[in-house]
Amino acid sequence: FFFLISSIVVSFLLSSYTGSLWLEVQQFLQGVSFGVTDPIFNLDASFYVFQLPFWRLLYTYLQTMVILTILVAGFIYFVTDPPVQVGRKVIFFPSRGQGHLSLLLTFAFILKAWDYRLKMFELLLSPRGAIFGPGYTDLNANLPALWILFFLTLGICIVLIYNIYRRQSRLIFSSVAILIGASLVVGNIYPSLVQQFRVEPNEFAYERPFLEHNINYTLKAYGLDDVRTENYPAREELEWEDLEKDADTLQNVRLWDYRPLLDTYKQLQGIRPYYDFASVDTDRYILDGQYRQVMLSVREMDQTQLAEQARTWVNTRLQYTHGYGLTMSPVTGVSPQGLPEFTIGDIPPVVKGGLKLSRPEIYYGELSSDYVIVNSNTREFDYPMGDTNVYTRYEGTGGIPLSNLGRRLLYALKFSDYRILISSEITDESRIMLNRPVRERAYRIAPFLRYDADPYPVIAGGGIYWILDAYTTTNNFPYSEPFGGINYMRNSVKVVIDAYNGTVDYYIVDPSDPLVATYAKIFPVLFKSLEEMPEEIKAHLRYPETLLSLQAQVFATYHMADPVVFYNREDLWQIPNEKYRGTVQPVEPYYTILELPGEENPEFVLILPFTPTTRDNMIAWMAGRSDGENYGELVVYLFPKDRVVFGPMQIETRIDQNTLISQQLVLW
Repeated sequence: FFFLISSIVVSFLLSSYTGSLWLEVQQFLQGVSFGVTDPIFNLDASFYVFQLPFWRLLYTYLQTMVILTILVAGFIYFVTDPPVQVGRKVIFFPSRGQGHLSLLLTFAFILKAWDYRLKMFELLLSPRGAIFGPGYTDLNANLPALWILFFLTLGICIVLIYNIYRRQSRLIFSSVAILIGASLVVGNIYPSLVQQFRVEPNEFAYERPFLEHNINYTLKAYGLDDVRTENYPAREELEWEDLEKDADTLQNVRLWDYRPLLDTYKQLQGIRPYYDFASVDTDRYILDGQYRQVMLSVREMDQTQLAEQARTWVNTRLQYTHGYGLTMSPVTGVSPQGLPEFTIGDIPPVVKGGLKLSRPEIYYGELSSDYVIVNSNTREFDYPMGDTNVYTRYEGTGGIPLSNLGRRLLYALKFSDYRILISSEITDESRIMLNRPVRERAYRIAPFLRYDADPYPVIAGGGIYWILDAYTTTNNFPYSEPFGGINYMRNSVKVVIDAYNGTVDYYIVDPSDPLVATYAKIFPVLFKSLEEMPEEIKAHLRYPETLLSLQAQVFATYHMADPVVFYNREDLWQIPNEKYRGTVQPVEPYYTILELPGEENPEFVLILPFTPTTRDNMIAWMAGRSDGENYGELVVYLFPKDRVVFGPMQIETRIDQNTLISQQLVLW
């Protein structure tokens, strides 16, 4: 009976954690081909991304189960039949136990042989050597060593099967000792000798083909293999005709930085202490028929800023439930007092430029952390008006109806709040809204995606929506150099969250991405095509800063396609520095409207400059396009190498050295 109960408990422990591996299983079953084969085993990249992780998990599970069984069985044999000395020999297990343990060890060694086979494929993800992926030593020393250990392990399995009938403990211990010794000599010492005495004295000659693999597959993994590269003349003189030609660009030159502008919004548009702005975002709208770049921020409810005596349960859960409206100002607009010119501002919102905002309430946002209950007997605060307040009643579909006692009981237990159950203010028409932060809301629905840290608001159809960039990532793409713990990234999904109703829609913007195609097969109802996205929202899609920052970090090294130049790091770039409030920091990607070289119309782009690692002059700049059919295209413009083009820090230095400008800055 004891052994039966123990078996049940161990079986439960061995299987209880496997439920968390459902995604790996689904990816293994539904994985979509990448159409990219590795140069060593000629297998599609999907094998390394979807199949190999599953096989490794399965091996770990089975081997753990077998080893635990061996330990438990060995302990039982040891206790029930203690070691006895017969002459000069010590018999640790009776013959019956030796046969059983030999069978179990046979299973363990068969699995170990499988482990060596998996390790051969995992060489494609090797972090050793000059680059990520297998190098000369991996393929000419480690790979043959793994084949030797693979066949040696199979030979040991034959010996152990023979020992099931022979039942000699000497064969068991000898088999284990032989494999350990062979692993040490063949698997560790020999590859180290090859690396130290053959490869390192002439590393480039041996590693050159593997450097080429690393360059090619890294560019593919980060979507940099089709970057359009053009020479940029960088003229030093401008004529009046040039300024007239680029009038649309000049009308959208950003005069406002989002960091001090956030403080300005809070001071001028906070209206009441309990309103707050989480961040300032950059976008573009058609204002009075003109394509204009704007900065905007949503006015959200921050209940922690209510007066302490006003932070009652009724106020925080039933009355002060939502924020109200947003603030928008053109990037070039400055009043005579040096303040932003508001296209949208005040409460109730004053809207200019031809925009429409008929549903300004914000129930779901960046600061909406706690649950609230709407449509109760308590009037909801909508917005202040002079010395009085305007109240409202929720008219949307957000939240979950508290239509019966059972639901109220469940949510009272969930939030450990008995007032949900006993409050007479809550009716059958009341709705409870939870998971209101937009990033948390999206993550709870699709935790397998990686989400951007900066959702941004969009006005569409008279309402306010949040757009959140979602990324597909993996660290198992063959031969691709890891950056930030991943070695493959795509911005394949745009998540749209209704600020009023809380509905969450996932749109695929890059159907060519095999990872998102696999997720779409696993969750066929979750994802929608880009064609289903409303046009008003589609017009505000942006090239994400997170993606461009990572791509720029990769491209700073991997623009060197020549293996010789790459190996010697002869043309290494970096993200330049700038000064902000007296502190030197890396330049951030920058949204702006400009007319790209060779294009006929201004467009909304995300740009970032490059400088050499040893100098501050600008050598190139990267632009991620966002408008229309050009969305997602990446362009790199190269500056002439025969003369100096000032970089950001050099411009900062020239400003500091200009006496007139320096005096004015100090005065201001």
